[in-house]
Amino acid sequence: MAERDTRRVDRELMGEPHVAGRRVSVRQVHALVEERGVDPETVADRYKLDVADVYHALTYYHDNPREMREVVAEREAAMESVRESIERSDCVDPDAA
Repeated sequence: MAERDTRRVDRELMGEPHVAGRRVSVRQVHALVEERGVDPETVADRYKLDVADVYHALTYYHDNPREMREVVAEREAAMESVRESIERSDCVDPDAA
């Protein structure tokens, strides 16, 4: 079996660290394994990753706490902006034109 670099983390997709070449974010791996208690092998199987990818993503998460806090803050700010936009559109009377 050809060896490949499966343990890289990349930021090219969706503006946050993720397993290179995949749409699985480091935050997603962390949430599944460390917050929900899903076994790393199960996460690897579910997302068709090598288990090394899962462990590398977890390592990246813990090696870069400032970056991960910034990603969370950016996502929370974006969600708040969406909520405010929805609330403003709910307040607009479509018949008042």
